[in-house]
Amino acid sequence: MHFDWSFFQHLLFHPPSTFVQGAIRTIYLAVIAQALGVVVGLFLALFRRSRHMPLRVFASGYIWLIRGTPLLVQAVLVYDGLSALGLYSFGTLTIGPLSVSGVVQAGIVTLTINEGAYMAEIMRAAIDSVDRGQGEAAGSLGMRRRQAMRHVVLPQAMRVVIPPLGNEFNNMLKVTSLLSVIGLQELFLAAQDYNSVTFRTFEIFLVAAIYYIMMTTAWSFAQSAIERRLQSRGGNAVERITLRERLFGGGSLVVAGQLRGAR
Repeated sequence: MHFDWSFFQHLLFHPPSTFVQGAIRTIYLAVIAQALGVVVGLFLALFRRSRHMPLRVFASGYIWLIRGTPLLVQAVLVYDGLSALGLYSFGTLTIGPLSVSGVVQAGIVTLTINEGAYMAEIMRAAIDSVDRGQGEAAGSLGMRRRQAMRHVVLPQAMRVVIPPLGNEFNNMLKVTSLLSVIGLQELFLAAQDYNSVTFRTFEIFLVAAIYYIMMTTAWSFAQSAIERRLQSRGGNAVERITLRERLFGGGSLVVAGQLRGAR
């Protein structure tokens, strides 16, 4: 079997509608799941710091369970397992003119649940990085613990969260491909379906790889711009990852720890 350059070039520059729709679906799945994952992670981080033991146990158990199981298994359990147990079946959801299929809902739920466990640790580390004296000073001014967390600690912690949060989103763009196991037609499954018709495996998946690289590279540029803007406003407490380090690796141990690989 030879490499068909004409087929490759045509697919790269004139992709079928399924490819385009798959790429769009990959992006909005990543955006929605990452946003919801941040919210879940924040609550889990706050639960772990709670004075109430049941909340601490719940958060610790959630993080242990989700981080200890593969995303593929979680996707099957959410989409097929809940229905098999008679707990919940994902059907088409209609909100005004918007219609969301059951498999898309299951994909978003799965990615959110998974990402929340990882964001919880990032949020916890960010909150712990804020000087304890900040909270004590807020308390001396008459703020309650919850108010101090909301108005003093969290705004400072969010600056620390930005670099690893951006890297999590970069990773999210890629792990959406694992949802193909439940039949969600994002970019990877669109490539698989097209391959089953044309049998040009290498050319098709090379194009898919290029599309993934284009998406993650575009986000790397956007993330670098966001971090530069934050630094110009006084966010110098965290070492900024350069664009070269983000794209090609390297840098300090802190940078290497922030650039988490695929799950």
